[in-house]
Amino acid sequence: MPERLLAVIHNVSSIQRLVDSVRAAYALGVDGVIVTKAYGAAAQHGLAEVGRIAFKEGKTIAVLPDLKDILDLVKPDHFLVVTAEHASQEIDPSSPPRLDGVVVVAFNGGEPDFAAHEAKLGTPIYIRGLKRRVGVVAEIGLVLYALREEGREAPQGE
Repeated sequence: MPERLLAVIHNVSSIQRLVDSVRAAYALGVDGVIVTKAYGAAAQHGLAEVGRIAFKEGKTIAVLPDLKDILDLVKPDHFLVVTAEHASQEIDPSSPPRLDGVVVVAFNGGEPDFAAHEAKLGTPIYIRGLKRRVGVVAEIGLVLYALREEGREAPQGE
């Protein structure tokens, strides 16, 4: 299990999509959320709402201008970019990779998918078995659950 797991919600304009994404990430046990490239209603009203949610949950939240800022400030051991269009690797939720250290997973909260130059900032991955994007909240659920569960032992039978 990662020492520290952070989720990034990138390129989001919808208040509800931002709120749902942050709630899902916190429910799956991330240590913090970083919002990058928020615009429109998400930037004007959504950031205040997710700040309230983070405070209530005792979690951290950061707002940064771009994905490159994460690399400079967090210096993650692993930076995964969840992208259907540019994926070079697949993550299997039933058999996830073992990642140690600080793991940052970036999810695209808008349409279209990550640009090629954004995907190349980290390791572009997508979920094995899916043919196209299923929405940011579903992607968060599948990927973060898998990464959190990989380090836990299966219950022993009697």
